[in-house]
Amino acid sequence: MLLPIRQVLSEAQVARCHELMARAEWVDGRVTAGHQSALAKDNRQISEGSPAAREMGEAILAALERHALFISAALPLRVFPPLFNRYEEGMTFGAHVDNAIRQVTGTPYRIRTDLSATLFLSRPEEYDGGELVVDDTYGSHSVKLPAGDMILYPATSLHRVNPVTRGIRFASFFWIQSMVREDSHRTLLFDLDMAITQVNQALPGHAAGVALTCCYHNLLRQWADA
Repeated sequence: MLLPIRQVLSEAQVARCHELMARAEWVDGRVTAGHQSALAKDNRQISEGSPAAREMGEAILAALERHALFISAALPLRVFPPLFNRYEEGMTFGAHVDNAIRQVTGTPYRIRTDLSATLFLSRPEEYDGGELVVDDTYGSHSVKLPAGDMILYPATSLHRVNPVTRGIRFASFFWIQSMVREDSHRTLLFDLDMAITQVNQALPGHAAGVALTCCYHNLLRQWADA
């Protein structure tokens, strides 16, 4: 499932991120790449654990906790602390698949990367190129969203970032371990949850809404790891 999550951050929050990024220390993006990804990666990142990264990451995580669409789609168990990157003219990230397991730096904790997320922090008109391209069984999907919007997609997907040809592309990226490991199961639960919402809006109090909710939770009970 490839799903845009709109308005994760407000305009004011995006502006605050730009203030912090302007003062932040940027390092070679390959510092967080696996062996294969490092061969294809050409960008810059904010140092993990820096004050700027912590403040922006906490704002993103707090926003996601309140975002009903994200919760429904991801069914998050654990979220990797958000990272932040920038692509200047000529920078790119070739085709790759994200590491299956990520160690949370400075802790004994690891997460399984079921879902990948990219939160755009630059307006589309501020740069050319830099599209996130995700491949799945239906072909290649090019993604370039407004600042504050996020794209959520299976971490099993082959994906890349096209070269930036003008301006600077800022973004946050991170991974989610879902309570439901299998993407097809998460997609079915998400579709069912959306249908339940529609039924409850169209037919408040109808028995069909209760029956569908019962099906949803019994499927979640069957498939969830937690």
